[in-house]
Amino acid sequence: MAQYAGTPAEPAPPCPDLPVYAGDDLGARPDAAGTTFRVWAPTASGVTLRLFRYGSDAESAVEEPETSVDNDTMSAGDRPGPFASHELAPGEAGTWAVRCDGVGHGVYYDYVVRFPDGTTNRTADPWARAAGVNGRRSMVVDLARTDPDGWESDRRPHVASHDLVIWETHVGDFSDDMHSGVPFEHRGTYLAFTYDDTSVDGDGEFPTCVAYLKHLGVTAVQLMPFYDYGSIDESLAHDDPRHGFNWGYDPLNYNVPEGSYSTDPFHGEVRIRECKRMIQALHAAGIKVIMDVVYNHMFSADNWFERMIPGYALRRRIDGTLADGSGCGNDVATEHPMMRRYIVDSVAYWAREYHIDGFRFDLMGLIDVDTMNAIRTALDELPGGATILMHGEPWAARETALDPAAGVVLADKRGLPYLSPRIGAFCDTTRDAVRGHIFFHKEPGYLSGAAADYADDIRHAADAWRGTPHETASVAQVIQYVSAHDDLTLWDKLCAAMRRLPAEADYAADGEACADLMAANRLAAGIVFTAAGVPFLLSGEEFARTKHGDSDSYRSPAALNRLDWRRARRLARLVEHYRTLIALRRGNPAYFGGARTIVPRDDEVVVFRVGDDCVAVNPTDDVRTQPTVALETPAPYDEVTRIAPDDWRCLYCAADGFASGPAAACDWAVPSDAERASDDAAALPLPSVEDREMPLPPYSITVWRRRRHA
Repeated sequence: MAQYAGTPAEPAPPCPDLPVYAGDDLGARPDAAGTTFRVWAPTASGVTLRLFRYGSDAESAVEEPETSVDNDTMSAGDRPGPFASHELAPGEAGTWAVRCDGVGHGVYYDYVVRFPDGTTNRTADPWARAAGVNGRRSMVVDLARTDPDGWESDRRPHVASHDLVIWETHVGDFSDDMHSGVPFEHRGTYLAFTYDDTSVDGDGEFPTCVAYLKHLGVTAVQLMPFYDYGSIDESLAHDDPRHGFNWGYDPLNYNVPEGSYSTDPFHGEVRIRECKRMIQALHAAGIKVIMDVVYNHMFSADNWFERMIPGYALRRRIDGTLADGSGCGNDVATEHPMMRRYIVDSVAYWAREYHIDGFRFDLMGLIDVDTMNAIRTALDELPGGATILMHGEPWAARETALDPAAGVVLADKRGLPYLSPRIGAFCDTTRDAVRGHIFFHKEPGYLSGAAADYADDIRHAADAWRGTPHETASVAQVIQYVSAHDDLTLWDKLCAAMRRLPAEADYAADGEACADLMAANRLAAGIVFTAAGVPFLLSGEEFARTKHGDSDSYRSPAALNRLDWRRARRLARLVEHYRTLIALRRGNPAYFGGARTIVPRDDEVVVFRVGDDCVAVNPTDDVRTQPTVALETPAPYDEVTRIAPDDWRCLYCAADGFASGPAAACDWAVPSDAERASDDAAALPLPSVEDREMPLPPYSITVWRRRRHA
């Protein structure tokens, strides 16, 4: 392969020529006798450490809490003020350090950094592992004291690649619903995940939260950001109307859990312990935890890095203005050596200290491939680290700025060949083929009115785009999905494309008038879960989750964003469809990476073989057929594997009016004639081969399996 010259970008100045510190002791490191504080501030002329008894002035002064990042240095009104101050001494490679005996766990601190031009910045510690309310002061933490009971026995669940099913949610959305069965005081918090027997309204009938996840069969939960972010006032109670809602893509303190998800954001150790309890509970349920991380931008251009090392952490154009490839006002300069070092260490810290099972990288297309590969190497060096997942978005919002002489390659689609094959990427090509273009809401896809236009794309998607320009080094790199937290939910996209002007009844998924929408949702799930690669879904997709057409609900009310558990109960048949597809996939490893034999057709129907199964998707409103002779496949040395027509039995049929079949209950064994006859008498029997033809009902996905003879 020819050497790639670098990702095209706006021109940027070279990386500042600053020393690189190789030590692993940045931050506050306590021991039995005291704490050593060390920061990297190579352009500073002096650094003062200030120690506090509280994480904010409001805790002792009974004032309104400060909620924004400001540069309030040493005003006389800074109450109650520090109880001690210490000057740091210059050290190796641009570091400053001080040893404070008698200072330990629970002490809060910040820094005042002075520069040769007379500038003075107050800042929290970018390398902090704990913080006070709203993250404006850092906290010394003895991490051993934050471990919940049994933490030393917590282990990452072993989930084989072919069993991986990723379900994305937000810590608040998961349990904010008053009908979730979670006690009021723990709704929207880390601790909601510690309840393993919740149900709608506590009636014991339809499971919610973790009990629901076990029922559904997902094996990994991807949690939207739960590091400390800057867009929510942590000091306000969850039910305070001023509390607000945010997805959390606003990093403030990268190595600290978010305080608004804890029961006590004022004491820095509480959020750490409760975050660990959440992870421990999901592990106990056999579910991996994937952390959504945002190393491509920060909450504000006025952040702790820029206050401590001005001009280093963020990308700038030649004229000195900030690059904005993120669309959030700034881009992190991941290619700068100390920022790369910080990001690698941060990810490894979360994996090591919090037992995180995987990482999803927001706007991975803004992170350079060398940094991504360095993260992969660092994770692999941890005990069991080779099992830790990595995937991200291979795109950016806009063009960023890079030094043209540096040859930086970013981890966007053009850079994927330079990534480790064990770093995955979301496949928006599959998403848009199934549901229609992401940015043009009314534009249809394969299932919403343009089946003939997209049939060939769906055939490629089924095989993870192998043999096409979209092919990756490994099918494990392909995250197959049709909805995520960004943009319209699947249901809302179907409403937009199939209704043009959706009514409230459409969003509500209420009544027979929504039968076509429900059929499209079923088929979308069928395509994702039978395709090669890693299946991914937005929480609630499996019960037609709606945000009433809001395509960017990052700060919309919690009531719009939270999971509606009564809707899940009402649409239980759709939930069971997803549950059955998950069982199918987990019961047959061929679905993950096995080659698909695409059956040639000249219509909208997609048919392919995988292992012993045949999958057929009929997006039309009439019955189509598939000749079984076309399912005979070549074997080595050109002989043909012949299959008698009656060897194909329908395992599962998702279509209006048809019995779904006994597949899930029978562990996906080929149903016997007696079992087929015992299907719901009120429904049509499962389709069966007649005259060497498989009948494919309208708007259906059918799964057929050939009988193996002894």
